[in-house]
Amino acid sequence: MENLLIWGVVAAFCAAIFIPYAVGFRRRNRTDTARREEAVQLGADRPVAQYPLIDEGQCIGCGACVAACPEGDVLGIVDGRAVIVNGMRCIGHARCADACPVGALQVGLGNVGEREDIPRLTADSETTVPGVYIAGELSGFALIRNAISQGERVVMTVARRLRAAGPTGVESPAPGGAADGARLRDLIIVGAGPAGLSAALTARREKLSYLVLEQEQAGGTILQYPRKKVVLTQPVEIPLYGRLDREEYTKEELLGIWQEAREQFELHVRTGEKLEMITRRPDGLLAVRTQTGEWLARAVILALGRRGTPRRLGAPGEELEKVAYKLLDAESYHGENLLVIGGGDSAVEAALGLARQPGNTVTLAYRKEKLFRIKKRNAERFAAALAANEVKTLFSAEITAILPDRVRLRREDGEIELPNDYVFIFAGGEPPYPLLQRMGIAFGGAASRRADAPPAPPTSSVRAGAPDLPAEAHRR
Repeated sequence: MENLLIWGVVAAFCAAIFIPYAVGFRRRNRTDTARREEAVQLGADRPVAQYPLIDEGQCIGCGACVAACPEGDVLGIVDGRAVIVNGMRCIGHARCADACPVGALQVGLGNVGEREDIPRLTADSETTVPGVYIAGELSGFALIRNAISQGERVVMTVARRLRAAGPTGVESPAPGGAADGARLRDLIIVGAGPAGLSAALTARREKLSYLVLEQEQAGGTILQYPRKKVVLTQPVEIPLYGRLDREEYTKEELLGIWQEAREQFELHVRTGEKLEMITRRPDGLLAVRTQTGEWLARAVILALGRRGTPRRLGAPGEELEKVAYKLLDAESYHGENLLVIGGGDSAVEAALGLARQPGNTVTLAYRKEKLFRIKKRNAERFAAALAANEVKTLFSAEITAILPDRVRLRREDGEIELPNDYVFIFAGGEPPYPLLQRMGIAFGGAASRRADAPPAPPTSSVRAGAPDLPAEAHRR
């Protein structure tokens, strides 16, 4: 009788522990399953860059990765295994991988060999055009710390190879009578964002002769961010400059750091240089042509962004001066009727920035039924702004016409008009892939190329018009 009583107590104790756990597990499984099904329906489950790669054989379904994700809903637990719920919101923090107790998860690009939006690169980041390398977000790694690391690593590879072939560090007259008295350098770096400036600092440290060519201003993608945007970098070491120990820096702080590094180490950067062509000469040197002249180098690093030319909507009136594709200074807009179009972080951040200014009426329009691709921090801030009636939303809406004093949008229940002074379009961009392909740079693996796709032209005869970066915001 005593044994039966003991076993009864043990059974009750176990039930008290495991039944709530089982109920909670089933509830979470149903919730995450529903979230994943909704994300699949909206096309938000598919990652666009880095994302968690899950080994289902090792995963024990503990949920540590889900809890560690700063974005909140990238991952979920379905049928006892971690799954990607909202891949579009993954920005590569990699904290999920650090939290996994069994090493079942890592953050990467998946099968790069079959992705049509990723150039084919060697382990040293060299493209299919010998001597031309890629660093930064064009390779698929979007985080600033990754760009800095890759810029340094690629230059180290270039330095090692050039030293094996002969002396480095001296600019010499261009052989063969190049136009405009061009000088031959060890390295040309195209792009002055985090990857390009990190590459320049490393080139200086390694005593290579180099030049950075930038179409706009030094800073790269950071320049496109709204004012005061917080960028998660995680601790990172900038070559020559030193370590950034904090995890968060604003746009202005990062630009200040890069400017300080440029001045302190006297980096050779030329702005206003739009890339038009890269050719390989018969003597093996690479000629980089911009709209102002030709530059010769033994190696070239393309540190371009992936955004390229802003994607246009094709709506009537989009050519009006009140339409812009980036927000440079929210504080200059007061008492305006403003429409922000897009569903990503840039659109949400622009809407929030504009809503803070006195007298503005801000509406965010998005073609899908809800926002899926924004970071957790932005989702929380945007929800608060909606609750305070600081921002209005129009979901499942597409713009049909932009007029001087209003805009027209179409929804399922009909067409509506809004008074409007300015329109900001954040619909992504047309990446510079055609430019690179015309240079002879291949993308993806054999499985991703259509059988009827024409072969890339030889690099000795390449001419390509580089796409414009996002246009300046126009004011009246």
